[in-house]
Amino acid sequence: MEVVLNGSDTAFVLISAALVLLMTPALGFFYGGLVRSKNALNTLMMSVATTGFVGLAFALLGYSIAFAPGSPLLGGLDHALLRGLGLEARGSIPALAFLAYQATFAIITAALVSGAIVERMRFAPYLLFVTLWSLVVYAPLAHWVWGDGFLARLGALDFAGGTVVHVNAAAAALVAALVLGPRKDYARQAILPHNVPFVLLGAGLLWFGWFGFNAGSALGANAQAALAFLNTLLAPAATLAVWTLLDLRRSGRVTAVGAATAIVVGLVAITPAAGLVSPLSAVAIGTLAAAPSYYALLFRARTRLDDSLDVVAAHGLGGTLGALLTGVLASKAWGSPADGLVYGAPVQLAVQLLAVVVAFAWSGGMTFALLKLVALVAPLRAPVREEGLGLDVSQHGEEAYARDEGAILILSEPEPAHAPIPSPALAEGGRA
Repeated sequence: MEVVLNGSDTAFVLISAALVLLMTPALGFFYGGLVRSKNALNTLMMSVATTGFVGLAFALLGYSIAFAPGSPLLGGLDHALLRGLGLEARGSIPALAFLAYQATFAIITAALVSGAIVERMRFAPYLLFVTLWSLVVYAPLAHWVWGDGFLARLGALDFAGGTVVHVNAAAAALVAALVLGPRKDYARQAILPHNVPFVLLGAGLLWFGWFGFNAGSALGANAQAALAFLNTLLAPAATLAVWTLLDLRRSGRVTAVGAATAIVVGLVAITPAAGLVSPLSAVAIGTLAAAPSYYALLFRARTRLDDSLDVVAAHGLGGTLGALLTGVLASKAWGSPADGLVYGAPVQLAVQLLAVVVAFAWSGGMTFALLKLVALVAPLRAPVREEGLGLDVSQHGEEAYARDEGAILILSEPEPAHAPIPSPALAEGGRA
C-alpha cells in the first residue's frame, strides 16, 4: 500500500523541530545567567557551538546508528552520509523531517552536559568531546529505546526523552564533573549568578520550545500531540507551585532562580510520560518531582561535587522520577502502548527501572572513557590563571560585557560573602 504524506503532520513536525532547536540557545541563556560574568560568553558558546558540531555529526552518522535497520544494539550504516534519504515517507511525514527533528534532540542533549563543567573546561576539547559523545553514547541509546533496540523490544516507554535525553545527559554530567574536579573557587567563596533575568528568559524559552519537544514527539498533528501539549503545560506548573511553597516554608522568600529551576525540573519529569498519561497524572508527576530535586540541590551544595549548574539534581533526578512514574501511571486509555502499575501492570515499572539503570551505566562509563581519550589529545581543564581571568577572554578573546574606559569594573570580582543566596542551589558555594 502506498504511503501518503500528510501535510498537516509534516508542518507540525517541522514547526516542532524549530521549537526544539530554539531550546539550545535558550539553554545557553539559562546556563549563562547562572555563571559569573567573566564566563557568560563561554557558557553561551558551549550551547551555540554544539548546534554546529553535534548537528552535523548526528545528521551524517548518528542518525544512521540510531534509526537505520540493524541489530538490537546498533543501527546499521544504511543512512551514513545521508545515503538512502530522499523524499520518501517515514510514516505520514517525510524521512527528512524526521531526521531534522531527531537532530535537534541530539543537539540539546549534548548541550545539557555543559552545565556540569562550565567555568573550567577548555573550549576545543569540549567540542571534540560532545561531538564524539553524540555518536558513541547518545546515538546507540536512542537506538535502544526509540529504534529497534533491545530496550524497545522489552517494552520500555520514553515518549520524548526521559532516559535518552535527561538521564543520559545527567550521567555524563556527573562523570564529567568528577573527572574535571571542582572550580578553584568552589566552596571557598560565594559563586553567584551574574544575571538572573537571563536565567528567567532561558527558562521561559525552554518551556516554549518544550512544547515542540514533547508534543512533536507524537510525530503528527493528532490527539496524542494535544495530550502531550497539555501535560507539558500542567506538570511544570505543578512543580513551580510546590517549589514556591517549599521556598516559602524554608526561608519565607521565593527566589527567581528557584522558580526557573522548578520549571525545568517539571518539564524534565513529564517528558517521558507526556503523551502516555492523563492530565491529572501529569499534575501528580509535576507535584512529586519538586521535593527530590529541591532537597538534592541543598545537599549537593554541601558536598565537594562541583556539578556547576546542577544537571544531576534537575535532569538526573527529574528524568529518573519521570521515567519511573511513567511505569506507574501510563495508561492505554490515554494512548500508551502499555499500562503502568496502577492499571494492573507492575512489570512496566520494572522495565522502566531497567532502562534507567542501563542508560546511567552506559552513559557514565562511556563518558569516562571519552574524556580520558580526549585528554590524550589536549588538556581538558583551563590553567588556573585562565580560570581566574575568565574563559570569555582566554577561550574566545571576547567579553560578554565591554568595560568602559574610566569605569572601575572588575568582572571577576566575587559577590560579597554576605550577599543573600537566591536559591537553595547556591548555598555554600553551590550553583554558579
